[in-house]
Amino acid sequence: MDKLKMHSPNLTEANIAKLAKLFPNCITEARDAQGELKKAVDFDLLRQELSSSIVEGPQERYQLNWPGKREALLAANAPIAKTLRPYINESVDFWTAGNIFVEGDNLEALKLLQESYLASIKLIYIDPPYNTKSDFIYADNFSENIQEYLERSNQKDSSGRLVANPEANGRRHSDWLTMMYSRLKLARNLLRDDGVIFVSIDDNEVDSLQKICEEIFGEANILGRIVWKNATDNNPTTIAIEHEYVLVCCKDKLKVSPVWKSSISDVKDLIVRKGLELIEMHDDDEDLKAAYSSWFKVNKSQLSPLDGYKYIDRGGVFAGIRGVHNPGKEGYRYDIIHPETGKPCTEPLMGYRFPLETMKGLLAEGKIIFGEDHTKLIELKVYAHEYQEKLSSVIEIDGRSGAYDLRALFPEYKTVFENPKPVKFLQRFIPLVLTDEGDVFLDFFAGSSSSIHALLELNLKEGKNRKFIAVQIPEKCNEKSEPYRDGVQLISEISKERIRRVGKLLKGLEAERDGIDRLDVGFRVFKIDSSNMKEVYYSPDTVSQDLLFDQVENIREDRTPEDLLFQVLLDWGVDLALPISKQSIAGKTVFFVDGDALAACFDTGIDEDFVKRLAGHKPLRVVFRDAGFASDSVKINVEQVFKLLSPATEIKTL
Repeated sequence: MDKLKMHSPNLTEANIAKLAKLFPNCITEARDAQGELKKAVDFDLLRQELSSSIVEGPQERYQLNWPGKREALLAANAPIAKTLRPYINESVDFWTAGNIFVEGDNLEALKLLQESYLASIKLIYIDPPYNTKSDFIYADNFSENIQEYLERSNQKDSSGRLVANPEANGRRHSDWLTMMYSRLKLARNLLRDDGVIFVSIDDNEVDSLQKICEEIFGEANILGRIVWKNATDNNPTTIAIEHEYVLVCCKDKLKVSPVWKSSISDVKDLIVRKGLELIEMHDDDEDLKAAYSSWFKVNKSQLSPLDGYKYIDRGGVFAGIRGVHNPGKEGYRYDIIHPETGKPCTEPLMGYRFPLETMKGLLAEGKIIFGEDHTKLIELKVYAHEYQEKLSSVIEIDGRSGAYDLRALFPEYKTVFENPKPVKFLQRFIPLVLTDEGDVFLDFFAGSSSSIHALLELNLKEGKNRKFIAVQIPEKCNEKSEPYRDGVQLISEISKERIRRVGKLLKGLEAERDGIDRLDVGFRVFKIDSSNMKEVYYSPDTVSQDLLFDQVENIREDRTPEDLLFQVLLDWGVDLALPISKQSIAGKTVFFVDGDALAACFDTGIDEDFVKRLAGHKPLRVVFRDAGFASDSVKINVEQVFKLLSPATEIKTL
């Protein structure tokens, strides 16, 4: 029986709990006056979260620490004066596409996406560079541009080529942790409350990765590790390494579904329900089999991957599987007599997996399926209602199949990309989290875009249009690779082309199968660049009179109206994948985003007649170029015109 507390609430504990939601990395363990361990606030780290410079703190605490950790936190919080520039010619169906591909450093990309996609991403999957002696490592110093910091951090040699992070580097682990910490911290902000992140990793950093994820997401929000048995080590050392890991974390474990169900569960429910319906309708067993067989043939294409459940009896719909066969090693040997021929059935190559007594029980229950005669191998009867779709902690898929996925799309090359993740491996967990139409998926280490390939295939198979955001740094391909010799210099080029080819293939399959055009395989390509606004090089007391006129136009000369539009969307925190249309009003080009949610015109010579006609559309927001008005009086009167004709419109200038 619980006792009454007999005291007021512990506000300190309540405040710590509130801070834990905002800054889980600042919650640690410390000893109280009695020497007992309890939750506490790492005030040094909290000060760092709220500071724009490095904060030192010597206090002992339970945490993972390394040289550069505070710099990583500072890098994550520091603003950047950059933007995303659209590249329409490299995109597919640019104006209507619901997907995004960003070419550039992913730390910068995550910063730029913060407002538009804050708490909007349902699933993040990343396959970051594993920390081996040959891997590329990112370095982050935002007082420099990307070229400068690549050279400073020894990622580029004198000729400008990317270089490795060798084991001889004394900061090899620290560099990798610093790179990952800042990116994961920003990624957490983008996750929905029920969002999940999967991180592929190997033995080198799996334990350190879990420690920094415990800080960033909170220890209670670590969902577990998946062990991926992906290859056979033909050159073993002391222990043959034949696996990798996927670390799974979430934003808030209480918001994540306690049981992950994919669309396979929906297929299972459909099959079970249809079986029960037909059993009630047909008393004759042969009529029952014929009715289910007829329904199955018509609907087979919609039943994948459960299209093996093609039989029915009074127990329900079932499939025959080789579940009685012993895999990989010698099993049990005994005779099973075929009920028609009276002769022993052919044994599996490695024998049976069950002892004789267990097999007798399965035979008595009618759970064994016999072939036409004794020469056929027997199978285990598995009913559809017994099928369990779950994410196992161990997945066995040959890692080499990822290269075959790419080769099928790029038949002109024998080898396209080293060690891409297999599509089937990624499809094991993507549909478990991305369950609804419009759910957003993010991969900010896109590589060859295996994850996007997997998602688009699932979208076609399940009839959904889940959205993606992919980010890939413009890293050079291996100079010995076939694509590089063929003129394809950047991994990001392979990544974009893969999405194009997958999209074209899937659209063809959709038209052939369904005769409809619903699947969205389009994507908008953006590249990270300097801000569209001119830099301020002069302080007020050094600007001479002849330079004042140049300051009137505050936008760089090489920027297009489309560049300005997407900077506005970023600054306003608007989804970058909303549909956009262009209209001509009074001779001016106007962009309408998501209908009348936003109207933007960056032309010059804007007069009151144009403003009145635009106000007639009653947009929720409108934006103009600051120097775009025909006169100062027009600029002054704009607010009055909108106040009269469209009072709800919010007005901004760029």
